[in-house]
Amino acid sequence: MGRRTALHQRHMDLGGRMVDFAGWHMPLHYGSQIAEHHTVRNEAGIFDVSHMTVVDLSGEDSHRFLRILLANDVTKLTAAGQALYGCMLNEQGGVLDDLITYLRDETNYRLVVNAATREADLAWIGTRAADYRVEVTERADLAMLAVQGPRAIEVVCRVLPALAADVRALKPFTAIEQGGYFIARTGYTGEDGCELMLDNDDAADLFQSLLDAGASPVGLGARDTLRLEAGLNLYGSDMDDQVTPLESGLAWTVAWEPTDRDFIGRQALSTQREDGLTTKRVGLLLDAKGVLRGGQKVYAEGGEGVVTSGTFSPTLKRAIALARVPLQTEGMVEVEVRDRRLPAKVVRPPFAKSGQSCIELG
Repeated sequence: MGRRTALHQRHMDLGGRMVDFAGWHMPLHYGSQIAEHHTVRNEAGIFDVSHMTVVDLSGEDSHRFLRILLANDVTKLTAAGQALYGCMLNEQGGVLDDLITYLRDETNYRLVVNAATREADLAWIGTRAADYRVEVTERADLAMLAVQGPRAIEVVCRVLPALAADVRALKPFTAIEQGGYFIARTGYTGEDGCELMLDNDDAADLFQSLLDAGASPVGLGARDTLRLEAGLNLYGSDMDDQVTPLESGLAWTVAWEPTDRDFIGRQALSTQREDGLTTKRVGLLLDAKGVLRGGQKVYAEGGEGVVTSGTFSPTLKRAIALARVPLQTEGMVEVEVRDRRLPAKVVRPPFAKSGQSCIELG
């Protein structure tokens, strides 16, 4: 039995199919993964994402430390509540994790990192923070709920009327802290919505109130198909410590200016950029019956590539994937599916958003 979130009993009561995920006992779905997927694309769904690791950084060197720790630059955060997506790299430029950083005030930041990398991240951050006046605190006392979908903000405002005006005013990648809630307009689905952090002891009541207000519970299965349709990377599949942001479709998260900011991994990335990339991340749309899965070989004119994430898209009703392929790859490729080479079209993610296809279906 893995670790349990504060909502574990609620998942059991709702008939959740529980599975191990990064050492946590989490709901895969509550009956129909496809129905849950469509709920988020068209209505409002609630995810328990309390398995994510919340880390608070405080101290007078917090800003200076994060400018070295992260490839993106927290100097971009100029007002309390603003958020920044980026990567934490090793010296070789490989991605140790992708994470969101929130500015709370001049000396306080909040990081949200992946569950699967928790121990490694905490060790890496702690070791490198030793030379700075920074305190690193894991917030295991907090639960985290994601409410996502076209009606998500409406549902949250109905449950938290005292905060409704401030929640509606939130822009993407901003947050507020009020009344024991940390509420951010962020998510991992390609839909509007927010993520709420609060004390573990209060999580079950909020979860039930959101259900009563019209949201539906959604498991990790639909979370994966939603993020893949949105073209969002999954750590451990689409990038890892052997792959750089430049090879993972995340070059936009690397802040090269100012040139004297010597973040960890900068030299390796600079060398790679100067030498030129040999691969790139693309989307694939299967032009045949079958399912795309991570690890399948991709055959292109310029050589071989690999599917990094694949699934059946409930919105497109087609198999889709993210893949790493030779740099010059365009047009059509073939993917090895169960010893057969099936045709697939190279496309630019996202595949779907707001319940609609973002690409032409041939």
